[in-house]
Amino acid sequence: MSENSRCPQIYWYICITSCVVGAGMLLPSHTAQAQAVSQAPDQATFTSKSNRHINKPNPASPSARNVVKQAEAITVSGTATPGNSALSISTREHSTVQVFRYSAEQLRETGQTSIYAAIAQLSPAVTSTPFAGIGGNGLNKSMQLRNLGADQTLMLVNGKRRHVDANFNYYQSGQNYGTDPADLSLIPMSAIDHVEIITEGASALYGQDAEAGAVNIVLKQDTHGGTFDLQNSGYYPGDGQTVDGNVDYGMALGRNGGYLNVAAQITNQLRTNRSGPYLGSLYLDPSDPRAAALGRNVQNLSGSPQSLLETVSLNAAYPVAKNFEFYNTSTFAHKDIQEAQTYRAASNDLIIRSFYPNGTQPYLIGTENDFQVNDGIRSSNFLGMEWDIYANYGRDQMANEIRDTDNPTYGLASPRSFSTARFISDELAAGFKSTKFFHTSLLPRPINFSYGFEYRRDSFHIGAGEPASYTDGGATVLDGPDAGHVVAAGAVDKFGVPPLAAGTQVRNVFDGSVNLDFFATRKWEWTLGGHAVGYSDVGAAATGSIGTRYNFTKNFALRANANTGFRPPTLAEEAFFSETTFPTYRTAQLPVNSPWARALGASKLKGEQSRSFSVGADVTLLPNWTLTANLYRISINDRLYNSSLFGGTNIESILAGVGLPNVLYASYYSNPVNTATNGGDISTSYTLHTTSGTFLFSFSVNIADTEITHHNATPGILTALGQTSFNRTNEEFLLHSAPKNIENLSVSWNKGPYSFRVQEQRFGSYTWVASPSLVQTQWTYAGPSYITNLELGYDVFKRWHIAVGAYNAGNHYPTRANAASRAALQNAFIYAGNSPYGFNGGMYYVKTSLKF
Repeated sequence: MSENSRCPQIYWYICITSCVVGAGMLLPSHTAQAQAVSQAPDQATFTSKSNRHINKPNPASPSARNVVKQAEAITVSGTATPGNSALSISTREHSTVQVFRYSAEQLRETGQTSIYAAIAQLSPAVTSTPFAGIGGNGLNKSMQLRNLGADQTLMLVNGKRRHVDANFNYYQSGQNYGTDPADLSLIPMSAIDHVEIITEGASALYGQDAEAGAVNIVLKQDTHGGTFDLQNSGYYPGDGQTVDGNVDYGMALGRNGGYLNVAAQITNQLRTNRSGPYLGSLYLDPSDPRAAALGRNVQNLSGSPQSLLETVSLNAAYPVAKNFEFYNTSTFAHKDIQEAQTYRAASNDLIIRSFYPNGTQPYLIGTENDFQVNDGIRSSNFLGMEWDIYANYGRDQMANEIRDTDNPTYGLASPRSFSTARFISDELAAGFKSTKFFHTSLLPRPINFSYGFEYRRDSFHIGAGEPASYTDGGATVLDGPDAGHVVAAGAVDKFGVPPLAAGTQVRNVFDGSVNLDFFATRKWEWTLGGHAVGYSDVGAAATGSIGTRYNFTKNFALRANANTGFRPPTLAEEAFFSETTFPTYRTAQLPVNSPWARALGASKLKGEQSRSFSVGADVTLLPNWTLTANLYRISINDRLYNSSLFGGTNIESILAGVGLPNVLYASYYSNPVNTATNGGDISTSYTLHTTSGTFLFSFSVNIADTEITHHNATPGILTALGQTSFNRTNEEFLLHSAPKNIENLSVSWNKGPYSFRVQEQRFGSYTWVASPSLVQTQWTYAGPSYITNLELGYDVFKRWHIAVGAYNAGNHYPTRANAASRAALQNAFIYAGNSPYGFNGGMYYVKTSLKF
């Protein structure tokens, strides 16, 4: 079967699933042996300080104080009241909504120190490439769900919206190109109790932005004890050494059921370098004898950056009266990152050769400070309802600096480092949620009716760089054959943000929601939900969701969902500005509402409108053998994405006429296309208990094939210039930068103090486009890849665990870029840069964990 065929693979998996499900329905009943753990929602217990009476919790009140462990058998006919309540910080499993839940222990077993890398190893529906991209893209961690954009998945912490990052990923590289997502990797791994990936009905449950779904980080709520983890890792060539330490501790807060959990993580990572020998002229004279002494291994663009990440978190609740509880969730992160930029040889006229006689390797220095504080009061019984009244504030600030560079128009007076920009994104939210349970003799269980209202204020600030980073000092090329020629102004590699592009954007959002959950019969559950949201900049949008689940037996259930969604452009997508300098010209990312973008036909951005449909099954084939399967389709109209990179002397002339000179290539954000994503997933696991130990076999696969269904019209001014607003290069970035199918097969074994885990991952094909200037015949098509992950563990004592392991144990590298791709970037990338498992080769690690 061709790797590039669109539908046959999906049909094969559908057939396999149908056969397996059918076989499971024909198996004899094992109900007596399969005593499943109850899947009732997690419960909240509030305590009165006056009489210390512990109120019995409402069984439909899931605040996830203690997460119920997932049963080996899927419980499809539990007695829980349907739906989530206003007190829910966790999503109920085995309902009308598909939820994949991964525990803290599963996350630790991957050997990954970032949450995105961990869940990408556990879930084939998630892709998170280790190399985020060049330029500013490399400052962020992100993920894709079901092969959609990084910001088409709603990020949550304890069920509350997480603020977006301040850094817009505008470089045409990496899987997060053209996105502005929230960054969950800024939360300590040690703080996490479990992670939920919600793939259906997420818009109705959590918000309109959940077009692909939602990821919910649920933090620990322990009342005693903690853990300490220390890990050292590195790559087989000997670089990329990383030391990661994290700790958490929980304690009772007061004497009436409160809790306080604190956690911290520090990760120090050294850089890697997989760039090839520089192909260009190192000096003005190709025969310069210094070239032999310097050698050609001078560039470091391709690799993991050097970084230091420090994160802390607090998760607390304190009963203040009978049925009332105050809670607080706070996170803070500080990150320093040094990312190599394009190497500039001494033959380059942008280099002041008396400063850098052998050329220079500029470094982008990013300093990020991020925090979010969520406060609220919740009640398990106030006026006969459950309430959650909250106020949240989140802020992310990124300050950028470029070092080991110059501004050639300042000549010998040029600084060698520049502060180029500062970006700040913040979000203030306040609102309430309420749930009322109605008991009626007409239905077998209570009706769950929830509603809420939220006000949000989003802002995005761009601060200008220092003047020398963007002004023209008047000097010309100082020496060489081009002495006296005009040269491009600004800090080399990262042009500073000029005052005209600086400023603050603000958006007000009013969000009203309603949800209804009920059982029509004892086996038939329904969910209806909707949001009506008004945005001060893009208007109002109403969305809805309907879901159903029928429990045929305790071992077999079918479910289906239909959703509509809406995602407005982020403020950074509307307002971000950046320029990159080359010897005689610059490229620019233009704010869509600026006069520069308007001159090139840009129009006001519209929000995306999505429709999604899914059907799925939950099956217990044997007492210890479970299977879930889903088919889905997600259609998005007016999809938000970056435009083509327009170029040529006509573009340069138009921009110079509106006050932006010397920019030869430019792009801006737009609504260029409609897309449709068709896919399916299967997840199955089997537990086998033997005298030789316990074995857990698991297999999962996800297929997501996205196609463009419609191109919106190109602005007339661009058509007249022979340009298109969304060319084939952009299509390739949008559709094929990530593999459309991923398969995971793993086996875990435990006996006494020993444990062993092996995982085989298969990644489908994808495309690597090194430069927008390359034609289709020069793109790199990376074929399927297989990597193996291993871990061997031992419990020294009951509370002390040690382990050694390897990610990509076979030291597999992705497809080598073709000659044209390597030449486009002077051999800086010799492997496909958007490989889903990276291009650093095998990684080993040793770790120890202590519980106290």
